[in-house]
Amino acid sequence: MKIVTVPTTPFSGQKPGTSGLRKKVKIFAQPGYLENFVQSIFDSLSGYEGKTLVLGGDGRYFNEVAIQTILRMAAAAGFGRVMVGQNGILSTPAASAVIRKHGAFGGIILSASHNSGGPEGDFGIKYNMANGGPANETFTDAVYRRSQNIDFYRYVEAADIDLGSLGESQIGNLVVQVIDSVADYAELLESLFDFEKISNLLMRPEFRMRFDAMHAVTGPYARAILEDRLGAPAGTVVNGIPLPDFGGGHPDPNPVYAADLVAALADPRSGLSFGAASDGDGDRNMIVGRDFVVSPSDSLAVLAANYMHVPAYAGGLSGVARSMPTSCAVDRVAQSLGIPCFETPTGWKFFGNLLDAGSVTLCGEESAGTGSNHVREKDGLWAVLYWLNIVAARNEPVAGIVRDH
Repeated sequence: MKIVTVPTTPFSGQKPGTSGLRKKVKIFAQPGYLENFVQSIFDSLSGYEGKTLVLGGDGRYFNEVAIQTILRMAAAAGFGRVMVGQNGILSTPAASAVIRKHGAFGGIILSASHNSGGPEGDFGIKYNMANGGPANETFTDAVYRRSQNIDFYRYVEAADIDLGSLGESQIGNLVVQVIDSVADYAELLESLFDFEKISNLLMRPEFRMRFDAMHAVTGPYARAILEDRLGAPAGTVVNGIPLPDFGGGHPDPNPVYAADLVAALADPRSGLSFGAASDGDGDRNMIVGRDFVVSPSDSLAVLAANYMHVPAYAGGLSGVARSMPTSCAVDRVAQSLGIPCFETPTGWKFFGNLLDAGSVTLCGEESAGTGSNHVREKDGLWAVLYWLNIVAARNEPVAGIVRDH
């Protein structure tokens, strides 16, 4: 195993935001730019030698190039194993699920979320801790400080790993395990929801849904779960093939960028009664009923109020949390249920301590993110299944459920 040490100088501005470091692809593609930041992450960690790292991204442009680089650097750093999603694909909530299930030391997620992709678009990278959640500010500040005085990075000389084939290979002493991107995540979701009840709903001739994956990461997940496991008709998932430029679209699930979906649900000729969409890395969601778009803040409140219809939460909620800009609708629900409601700064990482302490079960934010204690990231497909479980249990349309709420 030959470890190469490359002298380098710092790049300005490598300060992670609430969701890691996001820049234009052209910036990340500069020689040494990605390497400096990854080395800064490794240099800010301790005790990872021989441990497992999870790695994957949303499939946007530069994803596979970055993964091959990170694998070589992880080998040089001394990690024992890297679990990487097949074809480099791992949605953000799926990465969190894999970290937690396999007891990984942490994970690197490559995504710029709902930002545009392609050579002229954006790229992003963030580190997630052993709990599966985004790194806290103490760690990201340490990474930034290191990035501003870094003078070398290391990698192992090796050929590219075949990311398309499941199984194990090696880079030096590092075991690279290419895993099924969907399996662990789908298994987790099946343990939370009443799949039989949802399946019966999806196979009713009078109930038709459409899931718009926006040519982003959730396409394979939605097909595997909605169509293959739950029996939704083929074609329920549209724009389901992840593309490096998201098909030229903007993978942000809102009425502007998912206008076709909103229009289809407003057209009685479509026969659709339920619509949903998710974003670039799979952590945001939009729920649409017949001629009715559910606002993110209302969605969180409705999910909390209908907890009794979902098996994993039917025993009761320990509490709920929302970001500061999110409406107080969920506060009213918490008050009526006699449970605490917490307000946090913007950024999903701020829900982590509450979730780890068992203080909250559900949480959400105004920017179309909702989630629960099943992972430590917001989760778009989880929210869609939660809504389907409610619709199936109550046998009411989306608009009726929200208006009744």
